[in-house]
Amino acid sequence: MSLQRVIVYGGKGALGAKCVSYFKQKNCWVASIDLGLNDEADHNITVSTTDSLPEQEQSVLTSVSSVLGSSKLDAIICVAGGWAGGNAKKDLAKSSDLMWRQSVWSSVISASIAASHLKEGGLLTLTGASAALGETPGMIGYGMAKAAVHHLTKSLAGKDSGLPTGSTCVAILPITLDTPMNRKWMPNADFATWTSLEFLAELFWKWSTDQARPSNGSLVQLVTKNSNTEIVVV
Repeated sequence: MSLQRVIVYGGKGALGAKCVSYFKQKNCWVASIDLGLNDEADHNITVSTTDSLPEQEQSVLTSVSSVLGSSKLDAIICVAGGWAGGNAKKDLAKSSDLMWRQSVWSSVISASIAASHLKEGGLLTLTGASAALGETPGMIGYGMAKAAVHHLTKSLAGKDSGLPTGSTCVAILPITLDTPMNRKWMPNADFATWTSLEFLAELFWKWSTDQARPSNGSLVQLVTKNSNTEIVVV
């Protein structure tokens, strides 16, 4: 069996770092794309916050082409993102701009990488949000950005999307992830309803090896109760 090659977009964040570590444990070659370096990754590609989206995309694609050569990726795991509140009266433009950059830009560039470097039958995962299935009046920018990721996922699964033959694009729709920052800001929450990072890293691994992989275009809700997570395809 040939060496599995994976890119984790957002590989420096809490979930991304967990994914890099998990795939490394499975003896995969792993590249991280983020603002900072992940020392555990085999290769790092850093993005500049001062670049426009086209500039950022071109820089990343050039770097990916350089390191991969003629090799193809088995999976691209995009877990970059963030959260910001704000309604129409407070920080709407500011939060919308930030959320678009963090969630939509990373997803768009991941799709571009997939179009050129994902193998036939490979996996692309994006990160949406369960909250964005409905209205998000207290975090409008966040909801808009995540809804855009949902739309991108569906579109990439459609005919003539530009993705390789037989590839699968799915989005995870978490409710709350069990990250150190979430524990810091919500210390009194019920952690048993939060989805563990280990669960997600293992799930991505299974999907990347075509184990119980959802159908192309699926939006996959992660519903956690009593520390057990159920996968619900929307």
